[in-house]
Amino acid sequence: MQMLALYSIKGGVGKTASAVNLAAEAALAGKRVLLWDLDPQAATTFYLKSKAKVRGGIDKLVKGKATLDKVIRATEIERLDLLPASFGSREMDRLLEGRKPSRLRKILKPINDDYDLVLLDCPPNLSALSDQVFSSIDALLVPVVPSTLSMRTLTLLREHLDGQDQPCPVWPFATLVDRRKRLHRDTLETLPEQWPLRLSATIPYASVIERMGVEQAPVASFARRTRAAQAYTALWEEVAGRLGNA
Repeated sequence: MQMLALYSIKGGVGKTASAVNLAAEAALAGKRVLLWDLDPQAATTFYLKSKAKVRGGIDKLVKGKATLDKVIRATEIERLDLLPASFGSREMDRLLEGRKPSRLRKILKPINDDYDLVLLDCPPNLSALSDQVFSSIDALLVPVVPSTLSMRTLTLLREHLDGQDQPCPVWPFATLVDRRKRLHRDTLETLPEQWPLRLSATIPYASVIERMGVEQAPVASFARRTRAAQAYTALWEEVAGRLGNA
């Protein structure tokens, strides 16, 4: 079972939309996928038409005492399951404080054989939870808008990981891209040099992605032939290629 996280220090960069769409693309490609919503705002949970509630509570889940088959929910997408967020998810930082690294992977150990891929949708902050994410995953997927402030947060993330001696690979990819803007075009040109592990697929700024909130579904479910859906397919194929070579 491989684990990836969608993470950014900065909010508003398309993190949750990317988590849901990548999970859907992986499932459509035949992978058995679990999407774990770690963000108390529970946007991923909402997108997948699920209730923001964890049976038994977050405390029981973190302690490894939850019965996972009662916590995890099926979605309308074949092979894609959801471990939902809840309002209690805001307690994750406190509950994980002081615990040994890779706790999130250990929580999921009983279902290692049930899934090929676990995707984590993470809240946008640096905390005990984010450090547990960094130590549990195989790679960190970081959406960045091709703008100065968004690129700056990517640098801050790299500095934090280096300071923590945390070796998890960082795979940035560009989101909300508007090629009419010169700044976006210029930033995309310099991204490969600054971040050699960047993913080359780019996600456009598109109204169809915003419609996910109305449809409560990934783009592939209601607008498969759009440029945005094709971009997420390309992104997943690139990620899958790297995982296959890992």
